[in-house]
Amino acid sequence: MKTPTASSVHCLLRRPVAARPGNLQLAIATSITAASTTSSSSSLTTTPGTTSCSSCPPTRQQTARAFSVLNRPPPNYPGHVPLTRIERAALALGSGVLSLANTYRGDLIAVCGEATATPYFIHRLHRAMLASATGRRILRDRPRITSSSLDLPRLRALPPNTVGGTYVAWLDREGVSPDTRSAVRYIDDEECAYVMQRYRESHDFYHALTGLPVVREGEVAIKAFEFANTLLPMTGFALLAVATLKKSERQRFWSVYGPWALRNGLRSDEVINIYWEEEMETDVQELRQRLGIEQPPDLRDIRKREREERRKRNQGMAGAAVAGS
Repeated sequence: MKTPTASSVHCLLRRPVAARPGNLQLAIATSITAASTTSSSSSLTTTPGTTSCSSCPPTRQQTARAFSVLNRPPPNYPGHVPLTRIERAALALGSGVLSLANTYRGDLIAVCGEATATPYFIHRLHRAMLASATGRRILRDRPRITSSSLDLPRLRALPPNTVGGTYVAWLDREGVSPDTRSAVRYIDDEECAYVMQRYRESHDFYHALTGLPVVREGEVAIKAFEFANTLLPMTGFALLAVATLKKSERQRFWSVYGPWALRNGLRSDEVINIYWEEEMETDVQELRQRLGIEQPPDLRDIRKREREERRKRNQGMAGAAVAGS
């Protein structure tokens, strides 16, 4: 008696069997042979409710539908929105253009950052964290940077030269809060989504470490620093906002803050690997030296002096006009 092959077993299983004693015995024997063949042959593939093999055409249930707007896969984490390539490109372009028109729209900047971070750049940042012992601990612990998790009243009691004291003083001076960062939605990989969230929530620490304010000129400078350090496309795209600065601000960026940002961003350690929660009592200058970051000229003082000079110049011109009349 010939031993049934995988193909013949499959075809026998799919063929209706009449309720006669001989056929019933044949069906039982065939089922036993099919079970043993399935366990030893790689040509058979079993899915719930179906039986298939490499030599038979797939059934309609076995044919997977392509990812499309009408067939969106389930989210990989709470809040996740899977996107097609066309949707991702449209989102990146739209949010990028609108954020250039209004550089204070943090929500649009966040969306642009997510839409342009895949498929390569967020994975590069993820690998940078995996290559660092501190980065791996951050990925394991997954801390969040919020006003409650940081205990801001405790930070205000720290000496002003500490990282925590410098950070909370910067928050109070600029009138911002760590609770305003949007949740990541458009990055498919769940762990990479946390990497983007960590980068986003660490942004104010980069400001505090460098002393750059949240005015447009300061944001462009800090984005240039982040681009050199993280290579995230959104941070490089944000440099187009230089064109929206005043003439004196553009000159200052190209002569002072642009070169500073590229030099320090390239030579410093990966700032994504700073476990800020463990550095609160560290001397801020010690941390700058450890990371290889030099503090740029105080932009707020520069802008304040410029305003005072303009005011004096305008007063002088007004006085000369009155005297001449």
